[in-house]
Amino acid sequence: MDPNMLFILFLVFCSATGIQILYFLFFHLRLALYKKQADVNKEFPPVSVIICARNEDVNLKNNLPKILAQDFPQFEVIVVDDNSEDGTLEYLHYLAHKEPRLKKVRVGEVNRLMAGKKFPLTLGIKAATYDTLVLTDADCIPASDQWLKITIASYRDSDSIILGYGPYEKEKGFLNKLIRFETVASAMQYFSYALAGLPYMGVGRNLSYKKELFFKYGGFADHRNIPSGDDDLFINKVANKKNCGINIQKDAFTYSAPKQTYPDWKEQKKRHLSTAKFYKAKHKFLLSLFPMTQIISWILFPVLMLFLFQWYYVLGLFVLRLILQRILYTSCMKKLDEKDLISSIEVFDVLQVFYYFVFARAAMVKTKYRWN
Repeated sequence: MDPNMLFILFLVFCSATGIQILYFLFFHLRLALYKKQADVNKEFPPVSVIICARNEDVNLKNNLPKILAQDFPQFEVIVVDDNSEDGTLEYLHYLAHKEPRLKKVRVGEVNRLMAGKKFPLTLGIKAATYDTLVLTDADCIPASDQWLKITIASYRDSDSIILGYGPYEKEKGFLNKLIRFETVASAMQYFSYALAGLPYMGVGRNLSYKKELFFKYGGFADHRNIPSGDDDLFINKVANKKNCGINIQKDAFTYSAPKQTYPDWKEQKKRHLSTAKFYKAKHKFLLSLFPMTQIISWILFPVLMLFLFQWYYVLGLFVLRLILQRILYTSCMKKLDEKDLISSIEVFDVLQVFYYFVFARAAMVKTKYRWN
């Protein structure tokens, strides 16, 4: 290869890998060093837990009793039944007779004002008695009976939003590890951004915000025609460095079952990623910078090593990136209780390069999805 071309590739590699290193230090280091523990001995405001459900009879029977059994002084659970055709409504009627804290809202066949999950969720928020809201999904189960206490105790005086973690259950097989690595990598990113004063998303599996904040910013009105994004697009619009906190205590995680086949997971990820193009410009730039430089670094490293061009600089810089990534990812994964993934950090880091290419179109192609 032409020496001039190799030199250009060398400069591109150094720039990309250098950006990766700076990215780790500016963002992931904050989460790696984060040590705040919520004070569960404080006084708690009353809370409204909101769950939207469509044909979730089995999941509600498994998970709703555990939510109602939370060790929390005063709360209600609002389940919005979005035109279910299984036994969801019947089960809610049955449980409501025994549990006064359960409130059910029924969405029938109506002309929706918003796409996807946003319409039933808005009805649930309107029905909430209390200002502090905690959102989760019907297929999610709290890690402990301290979920609500830890979540609400995570609020600082200035906070109106708390971002939580919703991991997937650990199962055997490569697909399960891939799904969980992608999930924890995403969580590490949005937690790190929040700690850096740049919150850009949360996940509806484990999210809390104030009802007053929801209506102050017009709820989902700005993106009412987009089926996805009831969690990340809303947070992207309203969160800032002063009003957004995080909760990463493992007793406050909410677990859900992962997809069992690659096509099902691919469709789920395409739905999740389809909202990214609607983020604020600064978030889109930063979020695209990391995968772009990651791809460049992994592709140019073997090319430059093959031609032995400045190989000692190339190898040294790349090894520095790998070491720094391993140290920070190890710390973050321990905090998020994903220790079994630590041994595979580099493997999945390479696979992410292919992942970006497979899912890149999802951020650009307009597709209609059902919210469940």
